[in-house]
Amino acid sequence: MKVLVTGGTGYIGAHVVRGLAQAGHEPIVVDDLRASKRERAGDFPFEQVSLEDTPALVDVFARHRPEGLVHLAGSISVGESVRNPELYWQNNLSAGASLLLACSRHPVRAFLFSSTAAVYGDTDVSPIPESAKLQPTAPYGSSKLAFERLLHGSAPSLGIRSAALRYFNAAGAHPEWGVGEAHDPEEHLIPRVIEAVVAGRPLQVYGNDYPTPDGTCVRDYIHVTDLAAAHVQVIEADELESGQSFNCGTGTGNSVMQVIEQVGKRLGKEPIVEVSARRPGDPATLVADPSLLRSKVGWQARHSSLEEIVDSAVGWAQARS
Repeated sequence: MKVLVTGGTGYIGAHVVRGLAQAGHEPIVVDDLRASKRERAGDFPFEQVSLEDTPALVDVFARHRPEGLVHLAGSISVGESVRNPELYWQNNLSAGASLLLACSRHPVRAFLFSSTAAVYGDTDVSPIPESAKLQPTAPYGSSKLAFERLLHGSAPSLGIRSAALRYFNAAGAHPEWGVGEAHDPEEHLIPRVIEAVVAGRPLQVYGNDYPTPDGTCVRDYIHVTDLAAAHVQVIEADELESGQSFNCGTGTGNSVMQVIEQVGKRLGKEPIVEVSARRPGDPATLVADPSLLRSKVGWQARHSSLEEIVDSAVGWAQARS
């Protein structure tokens, strides 16, 4: 299947592109390179297009005639979305609407959207099922949820099968594929911990008085290759009912201190930890209930132990240094 992958040079997108190719599909990378680099597309067909440019998108569809679409392009920082909400409504909703306009000219069989666990907001449910209340607390989650609803509502009239994956904490890397985390600025915990431990700098831990086993926040970390595999299985599932959103996580959580300790163990260095006050809005625990995705397409996380995630992330960091 020819699959258009928007945001295909990003961290998750680069892994999805390679996962699709490994499964025998033909990925076509679409990216405007605002937040990534051309070389991350590798040798795959590449189109530098801004999603807001609907005529240019229509031209890409007309030339490549994709059968599937994986939409990963968008803005991903909760903090930035609070400071600049207009950017998030533009990049996460308006740009997606432009994609749907292109699909109205050249329909695809399946449209899979990269959503987020942020649609659940500050929930006290754990693990979180898809039926949990949707109450995003920042424009990031709100804009992602708005496009989920637009996509699922539009799919029947466009004759396409829609699905969304609500990511929890993507982590790790596939060093043999030559892709890993390279955000600027880097806001994800594991690469920040690796950088600080290697440099011998103190690590800021925001709060150690949460109602968790060690007092630090607990999150559901999923290896990015498992996440890529989920995209492949959902885009291939022609029998899947349209209009569904799925959690994509492991169903287990690791605390901030567990992550720090595992990175220190892998690097053979003692991390320096400084505890600061809690950050406003940080839930104590965010863990997925991934049973719906498992039951519908048979997906399960296979590489998402904390040890394997950290080992791959350190390997990627060392390969780049």
